[in-house]
Amino acid sequence: MSKVLASQTSDQTAVLEQIKETIKQKHVELLHLQFVDIEGILKHVTVTAEQLDDVVEGKIMFDGSSIKGFSPINRSDLYLLPDLNTFAVLPWTVEEGYSEARFLCSVTNPDGTLFEGDPRNVLKKTVERAAQKGYTISVGPELEFFLFKTDENGNPTTEPQDNGGYFEPSPKDLGERVRLAIYRALKAMGFTIEASHHEVAEGQHEINFKYADALGAADNATTYKWVVKTIASQYGLHATFMPKPVFGINGSGMHVNMSLFKDGENAFFDPSDENQLSETAYQFIAGLLKNVKSFAAVTNPLVNSYKRLVPGYEAPCYIAWSASNRSALIRIPAKRGVATRVELRCPDPSANPYLAYAIIAAAGLDGVENGLQAPAPIDEDIFHMSEERRAELGIENLPGSLGKAIEELEAGTIGRDTLGEHVFNEYVAMKKAEWDSYRTAVHAWEIEQYQGKF
Repeated sequence: MSKVLASQTSDQTAVLEQIKETIKQKHVELLHLQFVDIEGILKHVTVTAEQLDDVVEGKIMFDGSSIKGFSPINRSDLYLLPDLNTFAVLPWTVEEGYSEARFLCSVTNPDGTLFEGDPRNVLKKTVERAAQKGYTISVGPELEFFLFKTDENGNPTTEPQDNGGYFEPSPKDLGERVRLAIYRALKAMGFTIEASHHEVAEGQHEINFKYADALGAADNATTYKWVVKTIASQYGLHATFMPKPVFGINGSGMHVNMSLFKDGENAFFDPSDENQLSETAYQFIAGLLKNVKSFAAVTNPLVNSYKRLVPGYEAPCYIAWSASNRSALIRIPAKRGVATRVELRCPDPSANPYLAYAIIAAAGLDGVENGLQAPAPIDEDIFHMSEERRAELGIENLPGSLGKAIEELEAGTIGRDTLGEHVFNEYVAMKKAEWDSYRTAVHAWEIEQYQGKF
């Protein structure tokens, strides 16, 4: 047995026995083995519950050359190793005498070692890096989404499902019953839901779930996006995590709240400091500020991401931090003690959670390991600040396009160091092709503006 398989199975006998009992009690017939590609798109292969032993031992093989950014055709055999802690019965499949379940999996090579092209394995390496310093990474993501109507053929439109606004209840908030169904599905799958509400834009929503360790948070974010889309489709709606689907209204973000814990204590909390932040917290902030331009292509990975990161729509596009200022890229939510955390506000929900949380954590750890000093906080309203005032305070902007973000990713070191050669090279090539396709395409705006005029 490989080292990977041995480490997973040696202390999880009780978990496996509980899974077998649940499969029996819930009449689970099919198991979906899930993983994500480099873009974070969920994939799965389905096997029968009778194959559970082979599943647990990592014996289910697939063709890695058919997954974007994974393997060349001459080295295409890869295997799926389930994380037993991610087992969940799918509530929308449950009926009398039948149900289905899923595992989230890491991808392994034929010899049982972790496949370097798997985003889940990339995050594991960052978690291990933190652990070597005595830290556990805690992550609480907040993913916004839109609910749009579909046309007579079931294709998505950009017509919002309602015209509600921030925190509005029914009857304005027509998404309430959809969010309730999503909440029930997530709860049945083991989530702890903390809040659910209508967001600022028409048709925009948010459901918050409890923080977890970095790997668990990425698993939860991946599951959350899948469940939201699945439940929305049952109501004849299309859920999208596209950052800016409609011009002129707020886009969707994925604020990432992150903390480091050491010996069971929050390493960001210091009651004696003016802001009740520790030196470690300030260093972590400094690391984020230093590296954010270099990792924006990972946390904001689409051409469309940079239509959201513009002034006027509450999206943070200025590189600064504050203890409370929501116009800053980084803010410190008010809660302290065990809840002390750093909130990075630029990421959007189209990002691959595994890669995004890995590179954010790595950037913060860079600050901690190198003793970087955070600049003074900016408590003024940056959105309404003059360009001259921003220049006076040394406030820079995030990259203004995917093309510029790719340049910054290649020029920096955080991307290659965190993602590894395989993922970094595949990711950059994929994003360059995406940007080039957009750059050379003729868009409807150009036809509208120029065709009749020139």
